[in-house]
Amino acid sequence: MIDPRLLRDDPDRVRKGQAKRGLSSSVVDQALAADGRRRAAIAEFERLRSEQKQLGKQVAGASGEDKQALLERTKPLAGEVRRAEAAQSEAEQAYRELVLSIPNVAADEAPEGGEDDFVVLEEVGTPREFDFEPRDHVELGRILGAVDVERGAKVSGSRFYYLTGVGADLELALVNMAMDQARSAGFTPMIPPALVKPRAMEGTGFLGQAADDVYRIEGQDLYLVGTSEVPLAAYHSDEILDADSLPLRYVAFSPCYRKEAGSHGKDTRGIFRVHWFDKVEMFSYTSIEESYDEHQRLLAWEKEFLAKLELAYRVVDVAAGDLGLSAERKFDCEAWIPTQRRYRELTSTSNCTDFQARRLDIRGRFANGTRTLATLNGTLVSITRPIVAILETHQQEDGSVRVPSALQPYLQGREVLEPIGG
Repeated sequence: MIDPRLLRDDPDRVRKGQAKRGLSSSVVDQALAADGRRRAAIAEFERLRSEQKQLGKQVAGASGEDKQALLERTKPLAGEVRRAEAAQSEAEQAYRELVLSIPNVAADEAPEGGEDDFVVLEEVGTPREFDFEPRDHVELGRILGAVDVERGAKVSGSRFYYLTGVGADLELALVNMAMDQARSAGFTPMIPPALVKPRAMEGTGFLGQAADDVYRIEGQDLYLVGTSEVPLAAYHSDEILDADSLPLRYVAFSPCYRKEAGSHGKDTRGIFRVHWFDKVEMFSYTSIEESYDEHQRLLAWEKEFLAKLELAYRVVDVAAGDLGLSAERKFDCEAWIPTQRRYRELTSTSNCTDFQARRLDIRGRFANGTRTLATLNGTLVSITRPIVAILETHQQEDGSVRVPSALQPYLQGREVLEPIGG
């Protein structure tokens, strides 16, 4: 959640952030009014509670008619205290709901606008041109015996799949290469739970604007995560971390589940947009002041990994209106997909500043006291999209696929993925 002090002391900055995202600023005024009612309700409850305590002391020291008169006042006062406490609770809840609905204030540097208003920061490599008609990843997956979408749909429905043979090997190779890279950069490997309680999901901002994309387990107070960002952010909830331990970095492998709400008719062929995929995710805890440099480091590690895959890609600065609830700035790395003739997102990294940590009560112990920390996330590899990019980019005319040199040690030394029977 945003800092309540920012809302109270500089509401125009919050209004500006709303406008930059293309959202109404009316929620800011509503939250300010609710804050006023909340503080008034707190003051009234505390006034009546203080009077009640004083009256109790007077009753204890009184006798006769004076005590009887005081006792006659205690009963209606107790009712007033109960009503004031209920009013305070209602005012607190109304204020909290409004504040939780306000997204993180977008960075000044983030482009204004929506999904199509990103700014290209860098293009790396040249999209491959073919002297033959390139096959798409579905056809290549069939030829290689690597991807089976037909049986995935038969068993689980649309947007599900099997990775088979070299397809399964390819995922494991990508995961292991990503984990090795992160480990060498000082990240602590983790395998987190894929089911979390509501507080973890709400604390990371995934029960707000993204709620329609989340799978909830009926009959249980649990959710399937759409990214390991959720359990990694909640890992240190309600804790105070030593400043000397920062930045604290984790890298997690986990399955991810998304309804893909709103994507009807988009990317229906193959495994580019699916309901389940595995992912290696980086996550950092640091101070707000250091978070901006850490964001650049996460981006650099993502670029390093894409370079190993020998893909042409670009880095984009995501527009404010396309940011998630928690992010103040996000960079996407988009790889060139030959048969689509366009760049598509493979990885992203977001700086959430203190937005998630404030919700989850994660603080750091510094020389000048405790302060809310910043959280950042960054994808290293999100199967299945890198598989799509690798198969299509490195395909050869006979349907075989050249393996990038950095990936070969993780694929039993194979230099080429051969068609079945090849």
